[in-house]
Amino acid sequence: MLPARYQQQGYAISDPLLTEQECDALAAQLSAQHGLADDQAGNRQLLQYAWCRALAQRLQQHPALACLLPPGLVAVQCTLFEKSLDRNWLVALHQDLSIPLGARVDAPELTSWSFKQGGWYVQPPLSVLQGLLAVRLHIDACGPHDGALRVIPGTHRLGILDPAARLSCQAVQAAVLCPVARGAAMVMQPLLLHASSKATGNSRRRVLHFLFGPVQLPLGMAWPDFPID
Repeated sequence: MLPARYQQQGYAISDPLLTEQECDALAAQLSAQHGLADDQAGNRQLLQYAWCRALAQRLQQHPALACLLPPGLVAVQCTLFEKSLDRNWLVALHQDLSIPLGARVDAPELTSWSFKQGGWYVQPPLSVLQGLLAVRLHIDACGPHDGALRVIPGTHRLGILDPAARLSCQAVQAAVLCPVARGAAMVMQPLLLHASSKATGNSRRRVLHFLFGPVQLPLGMAWPDFPID
């Protein structure tokens, strides 16, 4: 059973899970092996690497996250997001509605197909989205000036919202800023309404966004296979 506060609000922020030294080592590895092009905001394909799969398993087994990450879930995607004054963007209020798949499936319940970075993405039924969980591990401290997420608590319980409904939620309830310490994680439901502003400070905001989901999917869908590196 998930903690009541998390169930109600749709997100939680942990204390640091990695030490400063571990964050330094991870940052160096990302810069050396997975640097982004100038026109890239992120890299969706990190889970193909053994170090990333091991980190996902470590997160799932961490005592601080044990009450939030059900044991029946597995890591199905990891995306690196890097925001700074040189690589900067804002994201309007939205829900995360797409999942990665290993192959396209012919089923009318699946919509909004797209092909990105060599893989298929689709919007599955609500029941699938409700079974997902995201863990955003922060390699750098993320404060008000670093493009921290803003969320509207409780909106993950409202289903899939159209643009008018999102604006209505925003009019009724102000978004909450979510600063996260270096090495800590923000755990959230992908259906939670969230947004982020451009960075205005001089720092870098590097986040490893892990998506966890059930081992088996309905409608003939299957998660991507991860090659051995």
